[in-house]
Order: sequence, then structure tokens, then C-alpha cells
Amino acid sequence: MTNIYTGANWNNNDDEFTQLFYQQNLSQFWRPEDISLQSDLNVWNTLPEHVKKAYVRNLQVLTFLDTYQGDIGMPVVSRSLDDDQHQRKAIINFMAAMENAVHAKSYSNIFMTYLNGSEIDELFKWGENNKELQAFLNLIVGQYKDLDKLTYEKNYGFKKVDPLKFKIAQYKACVASTFLETYLFYSGFYYPLYFYGQGKLMQAGEIINLILRDESIHGVYIGKIAIELYREFDEKLQKKLHSWAMDLMSKLYGHQLTLIEDIYDEVGLSHDVKVFVRYNANKALMNIGFDPYFEYEEVNPVILNGLNTETKTMDNFSMKGNGYQKMVTESIKNEDFEFKKPKIK
Repeated sequence: MTNIYTGANWNNNDDEFTQLFYQQNLSQFWRPEDISLQSDLNVWNTLPEHVKKAYVRNLQVLTFLDTYQGDIGMPVVSRSLDDDQHQRKAIINFMAAMENAVHAKSYSNIFMTYLNGSEIDELFKWGENNKELQAFLNLIVGQYKDLDKLTYEKNYGFKKVDPLKFKIAQYKACVASTFLETYLFYSGFYYPLYFYGQGKLMQAGEIINLILRDESIHGVYIGKIAIELYREFDEKLQKKLHSWAMDLMSKLYGHQLTLIEDIYDEVGLSHDVKVFVRYNANKALMNIGFDPYFEYEEVNPVILNGLNTETKTMDNFSMKGNGYQKMVTESIKNEDFEFKKPKIK
């Protein structure tokens, strides 16, 4: 049987939200090279060594997570969608490129500015050998690989794939992706925001602010797809998947606590960061349609203020700011060249 291929028709909406996310993604596009980090060195060179170590190790955690979100996470979710869901695939593929080519690249730019070559090599070895970070990736990437395998089998017919089993794998991958975007990523933004709120390492903080804008819509978009899938399951299966999601969240939380102590104990911030982790876990659960799990706690107001991604105006000589937008153009029309003769009085 000959396949019938279809084209992406952007004149029609595939759903009520994807084209809105398209506009938002495009309007806030940015490049790592847009922000110079040199002025941060005035502060960086005055920091104690244990503070520097905590700062770059925290960013290294984000680097590893962003890398796999761009390499496998988003692409796998995109490939699993129905063949005619072209608009959704386009949005997810765009977000995948942002994860690695923009976000992870931005952290590398920070490393190249703050550290020498041997220090960067040592930092990457630390990430590769860190048991808690590797455990994060095993839990999250494992869900992506399960879905990828089923998608391959479904598309190439090596064996019949149970549609329900496939949809469950899709749901689990979307939940894992949302947890990564809203739970793990956001928790890792604590230290850069901590400095940013004190007017220190402002250029790196500005990069984090731009990444925050991206991750906020990434988590919400994939979360909406997870909610759609969840509503298709019967009540018994919903309860089972709810328990699975809470168990995944709990396992990630356990690994995070140990990693936080490893990074932040020396700088005396572990307690504050753990509060922020629980805050972000609740946000991630709400993104997939579940109630918050952790009790309300007061998050450091400096950090909460840093989460505000509304437009910031910067002077042109120091920072780019997060308010720049891509120019909107309009095609030239014939009437643009029709000039009225001035009236002579």
C-alpha cells in the first residue's frame, strides 16, 4: 500500500493552542552570542573558590539535562505524534533545538569565560562521574528510550504494537519531559538567580532569565499534551498513572536532595535550595494537571523576583535585556507608492 503524505497547513489550526505557542517561541528567540559575559569577570575573579565551584557545578547539571532534552527528549516526543500533527511536531522540534544549540551552548559560553580549558575538562568529568546526576538522566532518558523503541516498532512494523501500551509510553515520556523542564531545570536556576538578585554576575543571570522564558513555555506545552493523553485513559488507569508519576517525582526528589547537599553545603544554601526544589515540584505537577504535593513554604524572595520574566530594560552598553523582539515586517503594496499631490494654498 502506497503511503499518502500530507503537508503542514498553517492556514488552519490543528488545535486551540499550538499556533499561540509558535508565536511565543518565535517572538522570544535569541542566540547565546547576543550576550557578552566579559563584564562578569570583575565579580567572578573576587569570589572564593568554593563559591565558584558550586556555581559552575550547578550549571553543569543544567548542561547535561539540556543536552539530553535536545538530543533525545523532545525529538522522541515529536516522532511519536501522529503523522498529520505537523504543527505540533514543528513546535517541539524548534524547542528541541533551543535546548541544546542555545541553552547548553550558553552554559558553555559561561564556562569558557569563567574557566580555563583544564578546569572545563575537570568540570565535565565531574558531571560524568556524579551518581545523582546520572541517576536523573537514567530516570528521565529511560522513559524517552521506551517510547522511542515503541515508535520505531510501530512505524516499521517489526511487530504489532498495542495502541494502549504505546499511548501510555507517550504519556510517561511527556510527564518525564515536563518534570525535566519545570522541576529539574528550574531548581537548577537557584544559584544564578541568587547572584542576579544581588546585582552580581549579571550577564550570566541575564542568560538564565532568557532560558527561563523558554523553559516556562516548554514545560507548559508538553504538559498540555500529557493532560490530553491522560484524559483518554479510563479512571482505573488514570489512578495507576497518577501513582507512577508521583513515584517518579519522589525518586527525582531523593536524588536532588543528595545532589543539592553535594553542591550547596559548602556555601550554606542547601536548606533554601531544597525549599525551591519543592516549590518547582508542585509547579511541575500542576503543569500535568495534578494537585501540588508539598506543603506551602516561603521561597527566598530574591529567587522569586528572578523568576519574573517580564520585560527588563537595560542600557545598551551593558546588557541586551530580555525585552528584545524579532522585527515584524509587512510586505510592500502597490498603494505604498501612490503619493497624493500636496494642496497649494
